[in-house]
Amino acid sequence: MTQHNPYNFLPLQSTGRNETDTANTYAPEDMIKIYEQQFLIPVPEEKLTEFLPALKAFYDIDNNTLDISAIIYDAIADSCIIYNHKVKVGDYQILGELIEEAIEYDEDNKDDAGIEDKEMQAYTLECQRTFFINDVEMIYHFNLFIYGDGYSTLTKKETILEKMYWFVRGRFEEDLLDASEDNDSLDSINEQLDGVGIHAMDLTTIDEIVSYVEGSIIDDAMVDELNQLLDDAE
Repeated sequence: MTQHNPYNFLPLQSTGRNETDTANTYAPEDMIKIYEQQFLIPVPEEKLTEFLPALKAFYDIDNNTLDISAIIYDAIADSCIIYNHKVKVGDYQILGELIEEAIEYDEDNKDDAGIEDKEMQAYTLECQRTFFINDVEMIYHFNLFIYGDGYSTLTKKETILEKMYWFVRGRFEEDLLDASEDNDSLDSINEQLDGVGIHAMDLTTIDEIVSYVEGSIIDDAMVDELNQLLDDAE
């Protein structure tokens, strides 16, 4: 770092001048990098008010350019920023065979309208989804339980991302509080994140990332493959 570049910004080559504001413009891919730096460079709290002016001055860009960079970023990078961490969904893998299960209805529910049999067909399937946090690959294994038109998931506790899930769930679900001492602590998780080059997270950040992961593990491509597997099984 130098006095001219106190935050260690990434040097980029501008494409020219803005027609109306005489500020440099950049290629879309470079705008993504500039936009990411607004969120991903650790900045001491006492330096926050100086950061954005330094960013603009280093790249010689105007306010409008920074605003539209968010749109470019979403369109190209297909990622999101969660409290100073960039998170992106990767590919999935189906790791095992579709296993046939059966659900038995409780006696209290077996006479409900629409239920003709005491059993409903269900399946379990071992799967994996890859995520990226600040471009570091993170693996998330889960067991997919499919019943009727619904599904649920249960993850392992092996990778850092899986441990983050159990850390959050153990803190907020009463039925797991007794076992929560078996889960990793916040300090332990942050130590493991630091080991792969991801800066520390607080409770809110981990909670939001876990929610994002749980909401993103099934996508349209995976649904199509699951439907084909179910059709073949029937």
